[in-house]
Amino acid sequence: MVRQARILAQATSDLVNAIKADAEGETDLENSRKLLSAAKILADATAKMVEAAKGAAAHPDSEEQQQRLREAAEGLRMATNAAAQNAIKKKLVHKLEHAAKQAAASATQTIAAAQHAASSNKNPAAQQQLVQSCKVVAEQIPMLVQGVRGSQSQPDSPSAQLALIAASQNFLQPGGKMVAAAKATVPTITDQASAMQLSQCAKNLAAALAELRTAAQKAQEACGPLEIDSALGLVQSLERDLQEAKAAARDGKLKPLPGETMEKCAQDLGNSTKAVSSAIAHLLGEVAQGNENYTGIAAREVAQALRSLSQAARGVAATTPDPQAQSAMLECASDVMDKANNLIEEARKAVAKPGDPESQQRLAQVAKAVSQALSRCVNCLPGQRDVDAAIRMVGESSKRLLADSFPPSTKSFQEAQSQLNQAAAGLNQSANELVQASRGTPQDLAKSSGKFGQDFNEFLQAGVEMASQSPSKEDQAQVVSNLKSISMSSSKLLLAAKALSADPAAPNLKNQLAAAARAVTDSINQLITMCTQQAPGQKECDNALRELETVKELLENPTQTVNDMSYFNCLDSVMENSKVLGESMAGISQNAKNSKLPEFGDSISAASKALCGLTEAAAQAAYLVGVSDPNSQAGQQGLVDPTQFARANQAIQMACQNLVDPACTQSQVLSAATIVAKHTSALCNTCRLASSRTANPVAKRQFVQSAKEVANSTANLVKTIKALDGEFNEENRERCRAATAPLIEAVDNLTAFASNPEFATVPAQISPEGRRAMEPIVSSAKTMLESSAGLIQTARSLAVNPKDPPQWSVLAGHSRTVSDSIKKLITNMRDKAPGQRECDEAIEVLNRCMREVDQASLAAISQQLAPREDISQEALHNQMITAVQEISNLIEPVASAARAEASQLGHKVSQMAQYFEPLIMAAVGAASKTPNHQQQMNLLDQTKTLAESALQMLYTAKEAGGNPKQAAHTQEALEEAVQMMKEAVEDLTTTLNEAASAAGVVGGMVDSITQAINQLDEGPMGEPEGTFVDYQTTMVKTAKAIAVTVQEMVTKSTTNPDELGILANQLTNDYGQLAQEAKPAALTAENEEIGSHIKRRVQELGHGCAALVTKAGALQCSPSDAYTKKELIESARKVSEKVSHVLAALQAGNRGTQACITAASAVSGIIADLDTTIMFATAGTLNRENSETFADHREGILKTAKALVEDTKVLVQNATASQEKLAQAAQSSVSTITRLAEVVKLGAASLGSEDPETQVVLINAVKDVAKALGDLIGATKAAAGKAGDDPAVYQLKNSAKVMVTNVTSLLKTVKAVEDEATKGTRALEATIEHIRQELAVFSSLVPPAKVSTPEDFIRMTKGITMATAKAVAAGNSCRQEDVIATANLSRRAIADMLRACKEAAYHPEVSSDVRQRALRFGKECADGYLELLEHVLVILQKPTHELKQQLAGYSKRVASSVTELIQAAEAMKGTEWVDPEDPTVIAENELLGAAAAIEAAAKKLEQLKPRAKPKVPQLPPAQGVCGNGVSIWVLSRDHAPCLCPISRELTGAQAPGCLDFTALCVLGV
Repeated sequence: MVRQARILAQATSDLVNAIKADAEGETDLENSRKLLSAAKILADATAKMVEAAKGAAAHPDSEEQQQRLREAAEGLRMATNAAAQNAIKKKLVHKLEHAAKQAAASATQTIAAAQHAASSNKNPAAQQQLVQSCKVVAEQIPMLVQGVRGSQSQPDSPSAQLALIAASQNFLQPGGKMVAAAKATVPTITDQASAMQLSQCAKNLAAALAELRTAAQKAQEACGPLEIDSALGLVQSLERDLQEAKAAARDGKLKPLPGETMEKCAQDLGNSTKAVSSAIAHLLGEVAQGNENYTGIAAREVAQALRSLSQAARGVAATTPDPQAQSAMLECASDVMDKANNLIEEARKAVAKPGDPESQQRLAQVAKAVSQALSRCVNCLPGQRDVDAAIRMVGESSKRLLADSFPPSTKSFQEAQSQLNQAAAGLNQSANELVQASRGTPQDLAKSSGKFGQDFNEFLQAGVEMASQSPSKEDQAQVVSNLKSISMSSSKLLLAAKALSADPAAPNLKNQLAAAARAVTDSINQLITMCTQQAPGQKECDNALRELETVKELLENPTQTVNDMSYFNCLDSVMENSKVLGESMAGISQNAKNSKLPEFGDSISAASKALCGLTEAAAQAAYLVGVSDPNSQAGQQGLVDPTQFARANQAIQMACQNLVDPACTQSQVLSAATIVAKHTSALCNTCRLASSRTANPVAKRQFVQSAKEVANSTANLVKTIKALDGEFNEENRERCRAATAPLIEAVDNLTAFASNPEFATVPAQISPEGRRAMEPIVSSAKTMLESSAGLIQTARSLAVNPKDPPQWSVLAGHSRTVSDSIKKLITNMRDKAPGQRECDEAIEVLNRCMREVDQASLAAISQQLAPREDISQEALHNQMITAVQEISNLIEPVASAARAEASQLGHKVSQMAQYFEPLIMAAVGAASKTPNHQQQMNLLDQTKTLAESALQMLYTAKEAGGNPKQAAHTQEALEEAVQMMKEAVEDLTTTLNEAASAAGVVGGMVDSITQAINQLDEGPMGEPEGTFVDYQTTMVKTAKAIAVTVQEMVTKSTTNPDELGILANQLTNDYGQLAQEAKPAALTAENEEIGSHIKRRVQELGHGCAALVTKAGALQCSPSDAYTKKELIESARKVSEKVSHVLAALQAGNRGTQACITAASAVSGIIADLDTTIMFATAGTLNRENSETFADHREGILKTAKALVEDTKVLVQNATASQEKLAQAAQSSVSTITRLAEVVKLGAASLGSEDPETQVVLINAVKDVAKALGDLIGATKAAAGKAGDDPAVYQLKNSAKVMVTNVTSLLKTVKAVEDEATKGTRALEATIEHIRQELAVFSSLVPPAKVSTPEDFIRMTKGITMATAKAVAAGNSCRQEDVIATANLSRRAIADMLRACKEAAYHPEVSSDVRQRALRFGKECADGYLELLEHVLVILQKPTHELKQQLAGYSKRVASSVTELIQAAEAMKGTEWVDPEDPTVIAENELLGAAAAIEAAAKKLEQLKPRAKPKVPQLPPAQGVCGNGVSIWVLSRDHAPCLCPISRELTGAQAPGCLDFTALCVLGV
């Protein structure tokens, strides 16, 4: 650190001189003054940093001095940025330009590669997703290129620079999605060249995006303060553009741009209006907080949304033939720009004075003006004006209902009733036509809304006529109330139609429209029921027919969800309603026949209700069937549901109106308060979830802030309501009225922000195949409705005239048709259950894949697996890794769909099955190119295991079917299948990574690192389970492991480059773990800025790790390349530097807890050092220096121990204090324990090596103190920032008590160490206390850090037997030397036994019953041994013969416990374990070894080929003996080299007669 400070000081000195030189050469005095001022600030900051560096050099162990140096360096960095701001900014912008160019080029190449690969892609769902992501990116590329050109053409323009930054940031998310979609598509592309091209392009784009993200972040930091000015400039330029468009429109020269249509521009206008409203809400929230940086970002968002609005408004005007409409649209858009300009100006003023209520009030007024201007702009859309006219007509007509009395009617009651029925039918028909027209053209909407207004006017006239017929005031008031209800529902219908017309793609608007239409029908029915006097049952029939006419609309085009029911809920609903309908139809027939007309009316109403339920369920089921088709594009759930916010907003506003109503009673006040509390609580929970799920940091921040504002204003309102409830007077009511305003404002802002299209749900796109699958359900439901309508009409006439036989046969026919259509509907719904057909197809695919693997395995066993020549091993490995990753990503989605999402099941299983074919092909190819037979079989077996586990999961998923009721029975099987599949994926991935790392193939590792980097920016993730301290601890540990691995890579680059791949794999895994922890750590950090800093530092480290892994792969391929080696060392240095940056960011998050982590690590080192000292002391080599005595050190030990007690108190007190104080306390305690350990070691050495046992006692005492301090620091870290009643604080208090006990024990030991009469007793007391503490740790539920085998456990029990014998002997002899030796031996034996027992018990293969048994016997053994030691202690204090006689009983109890322990250990081994020292086992192993040797020899004999027969000279018979000798010699010469190895194989050693045999042959000659 100090060395770097020196380098930094030199560099800043050079910079100061350069700035001074520029100032001297500057002609402008103002610029010269600015430069000199910057140079002075920089020189002062350098001087401070040099001073801090000197302090750190003088006190290298002082954490405080190091912190000062860090702060001084940070100050210097800020001063440098300020001094060289322009130069730095230009450099950063230039880098961003370069990165943007690269990203645009890479994206264009990727899109081209995706288009080229489309024809050979076998996975339509993945291809569709890729095409969709390519479209989004293609829309962003021109904006990015435009940003680059603007920045290059105007290098000094802040507006151009900020436009480039904004375009770059907007490009990142769609670019990342396209990379993911491309990678998901690669395995299913059959053309190898296309697949490789797309894969490479995706990698290049991912690298370009990483560079773009870094460059944009740095440029944003440099150019951030200019955001508001840039936003203002952009809005003013947009206003000028609109003025030009108005001039062109006046001259008749305004033409639409290519691709602009009225429908598209109208939709864009609706979306951009929502975006502007959302951005304004965000801007108001940031201004209220006074954060200038985030206010600038919000202002930029407003300006960008206004740009889209301006383009859409111009497009609408250009595609409108009416000049008046053109002018109105452009005028309204200009007004929006003008008001928005005022808003941003006011925001700039208000952010400088965040607490000023006057500024906030002005800002709110200007924001309201913008909202009103936006509404006027939307109202200028074609069709919208006509709907507004209809709404005004309804409002004007409804004013007649406010009259106190009505003029007397001139018509008879029958005429008024007939007119009302006729008008009701007309209005109901107009409502249905309006629903259809809202999805058509603006002209259709204009026509239908005008007709609706006229029909409503006629209906209201008829209603008023009927009201004047009412004989009493009460009846008249009831009729008027019903008419008002119809007026309100009609207005809501028109508003819903208007909203759907403006934004046809908006989710749930169609449902809202249908609900509004049903509400109109219901209101009409209520009025008709009350007002008409017909024969009983007739009104019910008319009402039912109107209801059926309304719900029929649901079946016309069921491309949107109708309700929240799942498929199987729909089926249950159909079954239930069909039973009700059956009973109602029987009741209709029976009651009509018997003229029971009231009961007939009830049956008609029940049938109508059941038919509506059946229709809704059928429409929802049809939609789910269409969506579930694999060729359809499933909808994507939005971040929030805007309709939920709108409903809550409406309910809160109505409740607040009731609160301030003077006529509101006390009970109504409490009811309204309950409604407000319910809805605001729901809104706050939704905001919290949305904040945790979004990856957008700005949106995350705004959701949290909005929730706070709603919660605070609700709390204030509840206080005033309580006061009003306590004392119901006008003053309290006024306070309550004042408190509702902030709540309504906060909820309005939140609703506006939530309406941002970015958060909206993406509707499903149903394919033609999906529509065909829907058709049977839809047609059955339509037939049912038509026949039901006919049945009700027929029943209506039969109720009046039951003696009409032809009508009865018609009724029977309709009844039969309804029954048949319902049966057909139920059959079709059962047959079309989503996902079943796809599950069968996927199972067939997997079975086929497994057969292919089996054939390849058989070929590999028989050595007949022909190597695949058309592709490299690396490409095959990459294909396998990609396919396995995609399969892994689909495990949880398939399981979720199988549990309760039937509509998603078909999509997910089809996608999963698509990846198995390329996986199997690549696995067989990779196995064919693997020379090692064992590796071949492992690869094929693991691939088959993955396919088998997937097959099992598919069978279970098919059985569960997405039906929650069925899934409850299959839950356990499904969980087991998921776990098996995850394990199979993990095993295969590990094998592939190991193979890749051994071969130096690092592409997959780099992809994994890149994926981990990207996941840091992605949402969603749930609520973090741990605290920041937990994640900080893990991250520090992982970061240090990365640093160690990097250092090893540098070493191996020179000594053994072949191991670099393995180390690179380790680095990849460690970084993945670090990135995984960084996300929750950022969420739980003290503030958002620290969290963002941690994520950024981890991402930078990821880029460094990716570069290092790439260099490692290159060096492994060419170990002698000196240049690559140099690059690797440089990359390693950068990674080490970035690791330190990550650690610094974590430390900034919680300096105190970071100091605790460092302190705990230091204490661990002290304990390890003390263990080493104990080894030396036990060996008798811990010698004293010179002629010193223990008395020379006693005082120092006592003083240091007392200082440690004081430090401990401070540490405990500061656990819940500030991080700064906690850090100081942790550092102080470590410093003191270090001194204490040193002085105790010197004291132990002064006792002399002739008394090793006493030395060990003394060192053990300080070791106990160090262990207690380590536990205390850990407890302090866990309790940091917690409340006083938290369990962590209770644990801290317990740790503090143990610490005090151990320090007291150390002091007693120090005082007794030279007292020959008591030092043994004191050692025994210390050992008893130590064993108790070890027992407490053993009994805790915390699992051990590692596990061990039962054999290790059994070995540890032997020490207890020896220690027991020693203890009995010491009790009998009562000699202090024996007691000290017993104490030391007992401490070690019991601690080792307890540790080994717990580690063995927690082995994953040990069952829970055996674990509990082992832990129980371990505790009993330790307790028994404690009783033995305590009895020895009693004997030492009062030795009697009777007490010594009892020692045997205690020792027997310990021996019995040890026996039970060993039996528990045997049970851990299981039935398959054998004793390796058993003679039978040894003999069996020998025989097996011999058999293996014989088998190997036999194989070698099979491979021997006879040599060519040697030509032996034909000798005459007389030379028989010599001839035979020559023959033997020749044979021995030719075959001895073959016979000797065979002999060795058969006998296990060199055949002793081999050389002798050859020699004898020679001698025979």
